[in-house]
Amino acid sequence: MYKLDFTKPVNVHFMGIGGISMSGLAEILHDRGFKVTGSDRSKSSITEALSEKGISIKYGQVKENITDDIDLLVYTAAISADNEELLEAKRRGIECISRADMLGQIMKNYKVPIAVSGTHGKTTTTSMIATILMEAESDPTVTVGGMLECIGGNLKIGQSDLFLTEACEYTNSFLSFFPKIEVILNIEEDHLDFFKDINDIRNSFRRFSEIPGEDGLLIISADIDNYEEIVKDAKCKVITFGNSEKADYQASKLEFDEKGMARFNVSRNGNIGERIELSVPGNHNVTNALASIAVADYIGIDAKTVKDALFKFHGANRRFQIKGEVNGITVIDDYAHHPTEIKATLNAARNFKNKKLTVVFQPHTYSRTKALFDDFTDALLLADRIILTEIYAAREKNTIGISSRDLEKALKEKGADVIFLENFDDIEKFILANCRSGELLITMGAGNVDIIGDSLLKK
Repeated sequence: MYKLDFTKPVNVHFMGIGGISMSGLAEILHDRGFKVTGSDRSKSSITEALSEKGISIKYGQVKENITDDIDLLVYTAAISADNEELLEAKRRGIECISRADMLGQIMKNYKVPIAVSGTHGKTTTTSMIATILMEAESDPTVTVGGMLECIGGNLKIGQSDLFLTEACEYTNSFLSFFPKIEVILNIEEDHLDFFKDINDIRNSFRRFSEIPGEDGLLIISADIDNYEEIVKDAKCKVITFGNSEKADYQASKLEFDEKGMARFNVSRNGNIGERIELSVPGNHNVTNALASIAVADYIGIDAKTVKDALFKFHGANRRFQIKGEVNGITVIDDYAHHPTEIKATLNAARNFKNKKLTVVFQPHTYSRTKALFDDFTDALLLADRIILTEIYAAREKNTIGISSRDLEKALKEKGADVIFLENFDDIEKFILANCRSGELLITMGAGNVDIIGDSLLKK
């Protein structure tokens, strides 16, 4: 495996440099004095911003883009094995590594690399920790999967020894990382187009827990079923958080205001501490906050700074994001695309007193919809009215033969007020005709469903 050394900059070429994660890695290396080049299929706001920073980008991935002065090539999972650039780089003997491997190598150049993992809540918790680090003026380097106000986007390049990132389990990419501090928020069935079953997923997280050495830290939810089995081979210190009575970090004297914002005292091993006020709704954000507080305690950030930061944190982009009102209807957008995430979001919305709740749900991938079909129908029943779009394919083709019409039929059989509308324009018309002032509207999913809310707010 190629070993990246910040003190010895080389020439690095990024294939698919316009991706949200790849662009961030390219910027980090560019800032450290590496010569960075890249290629992508077409121009975008991201590639143009990189070009303005002095990074040379070619459009179209052809073998002529590969030159002898390139020392290292980085590719994404979307790059096919027969790609011209990739084949030419290998022919020339240039080392080629994946995006995940590059991220792992970057982490090794920081004294305190932090990785946040879990089936749900990675972006929000990473953003909470980033907000705390920024409030503490620790000057971290941060890469996060959403747009975060306090860092002005999805990337912040700092000059300290702190590095913070999300760690996704899909394709086992997080096993290429080298964190000293790990967070495991939860472990549930997902990405079943890659994993065999929940036991396969748990095994990956168990392997992930073994990465920090004896001088490292693992912060894991005690609410995970038999979490002890996950950490049994971890050599680092283990701290737990959650709703379980055996958790080291718990929320005491928990209450919610009329908008679902939590207030609680931090309990550390039974010792009741400072009172925390959150500006993001739902019980799931209480546990996210507990994990963030545990990280901050370990680093040595004082309680007042943490308290102030969490109060200032209003969420990442597309995480229960209140976008505005149209005809008195409050429009909220959320990235939830797993049944557990849907339940958490809709339960948070239920804390808005006496508000009728309509959800526009766009299922994400055919494999996930098929594998978790019954769980999706149960979760969506928490809404008063359900509008379904067609499934967002993402990386897949519909070889399963499943449609949102199947969800519509199952939900109707359970007595739900549900309608399937394939066209976004028809969904907007339906909302304007049927939703009333004072109601809540949530657009939900990991695809492009958020544009419905944006369009409505322009009317």
